[in-house]
Amino acid sequence: MNQESAGHCLASGSLFRIESLPFSSIPHQSKLFLEYQKNPRALKKFYPSAIDSHTEIAQNIGGILANYKTDRNLLCNALEETNKNFGAGKKTLENIDLLREADCVTIVTGQQAGLFSGAIYTIYKALSAVKLATCLRGRGIRAVPVFWIAEEDHDFDEVKRTFALDREGKLAKFENTPQNYAENLPVGLVNLDETIAETVDEFFKSVSHTEFSDELKAILRGSYNSNETYSSSFAKFLTRIFAKYGLIILAPLSAELKKLSAPIFAEAVEKSDEIREKLLARNEELKAENYSAQVLVEEDFFPFFWIDENGKRRALKKNKNGRIQAKDTRREFDLSELLEIAAHSPETLSPNALMRPVVQDFLLPTACYFGGGAEIAYFAQNSVIYEVLQRPVTPILHRQSFTFVEPKHQRTLKSYELQFKDLFGGIEGVLPQIVEKFLNQQTAKTFAEAEEIINTQLHRLDQDLQQFDSTLADNLANRRRKILYHIGALRTKFHYAQLRKDETIRRRIENAFIALLPHNALQERTLNVAVFLNGYGFNFIDWIYEAIDLDDKAHRVIYL
Repeated sequence: MNQESAGHCLASGSLFRIESLPFSSIPHQSKLFLEYQKNPRALKKFYPSAIDSHTEIAQNIGGILANYKTDRNLLCNALEETNKNFGAGKKTLENIDLLREADCVTIVTGQQAGLFSGAIYTIYKALSAVKLATCLRGRGIRAVPVFWIAEEDHDFDEVKRTFALDREGKLAKFENTPQNYAENLPVGLVNLDETIAETVDEFFKSVSHTEFSDELKAILRGSYNSNETYSSSFAKFLTRIFAKYGLIILAPLSAELKKLSAPIFAEAVEKSDEIREKLLARNEELKAENYSAQVLVEEDFFPFFWIDENGKRRALKKNKNGRIQAKDTRREFDLSELLEIAAHSPETLSPNALMRPVVQDFLLPTACYFGGGAEIAYFAQNSVIYEVLQRPVTPILHRQSFTFVEPKHQRTLKSYELQFKDLFGGIEGVLPQIVEKFLNQQTAKTFAEAEEIINTQLHRLDQDLQQFDSTLADNLANRRRKILYHIGALRTKFHYAQLRKDETIRRRIENAFIALLPHNALQERTLNVAVFLNGYGFNFIDWIYEAIDLDDKAHRVIYL
């Protein structure tokens, strides 16, 4: 890659300090994800199209285009209609026109339609796709970014709530369940009602008012209102904040897109037994190499849901009679009936988590998908579905990953000589260090000296008792543990007493943990982008984009 093209792929010159933290140093990362990040080619058994770098994507484009059979004009007509409904600007419509060209590929990502866009990693996914599409165009390859809204999912609990930091720095939860909500509806069919206005107002009552609050409130009200569904409001919000980047939104409940999906639906139904057997075998292969399968696949597996007459999404399972039954109903189908449905009523079928990427890459000429750690695990399983259906397996790259550290939390870390990675030890591990190093060194020193003296004297006594009576020495060992336990408990009480005395310091530390590791996980998995848009304005989206470095596979900590 030449120097000019590299500029499209790397981080721009930033006003902020950025440090990279390998995922191997972050707790709770799966073995499969860590090994994939380190050396994806070593896992080609599970990822046949694995690439080490985004720079290798071009080598697969010929095969992708040769295998792409979907009518681009029908696809783009559907995309144009829905994106115009979402308020798409000139850049997005230009990208849809570019996708009509036979040599154009897509860089795809996606996520569920979360409240106010959900956790901020959704934003990182979208901008990762935008960055790579820009990178490819800089190398003379036609490419456009596409965001697939997972609006067919029915796990409403995952999308109905989001989190922000209130004006006190505490974690505030915001939630909206429309009054007429019915379980098992695809989220794209969940209509918002007048209560959503109350949820928007609740958000702005909770957070600090800034020079950017009024604009953000107007945009959220314009996107999330009683005229929208969870999916359309999500799409309108993303369309607004990514207007300058030309992101194309794909809403798969579109009737036109369902019709275009009919051939791959029918083929997957016809080969469903082979798909199930291959998935069961793949899960055994993963297990044999000490990897965990992300999706449970059982003997009754079927790759689709059925949408019933009430719009509810019902899992399809193969029963003991060899027929396909809709879960929690008496409705059964034989394979020929489902083939007829796939061909003529595809809107009543919905692909499951393992089948969805295959449908996505049938509809789109996908050169690469950006996902999170869980999606990378999905692709280790569903690559066999691509193979059964004789589709080129899409390479997956991990989305960019960030933690943003605001100035007040930078000052806290600096004051107590903490690095971001020190927080992984938990607040219970950090607070005692701060007390003993910064708040009351004298008492901490006295505790340390007392423990040393006690240990020394008990060791001498143990030596004497061993020579005199070993049973007494054993008795001492038990009492020694109790003595040290009580000293440790007293030391912990001292820490908390000191922190109660220094309430301001304790609050600063707690707020830093809440902001940087909410729910004891990376910030990106909890906080909503509105936290930062309210604090820094819509330039914050540009800061994320400029910080993206497609050559950096680590988690990146950005000090604002």
